[in-house]
Amino acid sequence: MANPLDQVASWPVTATVGVASAAGVMEVTGPANQPFRWASVTKLLTALAALDAVQRGLLGLDEQVGPPGATIRHLLAHASGLAFDSDAVLARPGQRRIYSNRGIEIVADVVAARSGQPFERLLADEICLPLGMAGTRLEGSAAWGATGPLTDLMNLAVELATPSLVREDLLAEATRVAFPGLSGVLPGFGRQASCDWGLGFEIRASKAPHWTGSRNSPGTFGHFGRSGSFLWVDRDAGLTCVGLADRDFDEWAKQAWPRLADDLLATYAA
Repeated sequence: MANPLDQVASWPVTATVGVASAAGVMEVTGPANQPFRWASVTKLLTALAALDAVQRGLLGLDEQVGPPGATIRHLLAHASGLAFDSDAVLARPGQRRIYSNRGIEIVADVVAARSGQPFERLLADEICLPLGMAGTRLEGSAAWGATGPLTDLMNLAVELATPSLVREDLLAEATRVAFPGLSGVLPGFGRQASCDWGLGFEIRASKAPHWTGSRNSPGTFGHFGRSGSFLWVDRDAGLTCVGLADRDFDEWAKQAWPRLADDLLATYAA
């Protein structure tokens, strides 16, 4: 049987991709030690930092922050009503799924203020260091500013599959749908009647089209980034996959990523 990762060499980009089970990394292809931009996959790091702050008593998911009536939970779930990249309020909290970089940045600002240190330092000390992600840096927005190698992104994926930094029940809450049934636009894929999201984690659910495969379970969670980056965890299949590239997301990724996911799940799924 052909190795699914062999297809990465035919992508019209320089890319590196890895696949892992809950036990650890299984296989990697491409320049795994080369830093790439993570773009919105950064949000997974920020969400993990927020969850760590919750369990340390620095943050409450239901405390009011941001637009009137909004909470940390709304902000992480893109349900606060905030616009994509500003403080403009486009809807009441809990009414629409409006993808908002600004909402994630506000959460990071609150976490930084409560910890008494810049968010990039907190992320390095509390998340990256214990996970062995020495090559990852936040340079800019907490919603999209991380850069790092695939080896680090694989460590993050394994942590999300089998959490050690945050309580399993807390991560489970963050990777379930928050405010179910909200419609919204999935960037790059258009309007979804149910644009389901957890707390910083996108949930596959019934979205179509989607950047994961048709074989991925509805509970698959993760994120993709405009820079050609992605991370998904499919706990039902016991599999996680991550990728980084030197070309921005566009039609090449819409074709390549779902096919790769389906082939990996057909080959390796538990």
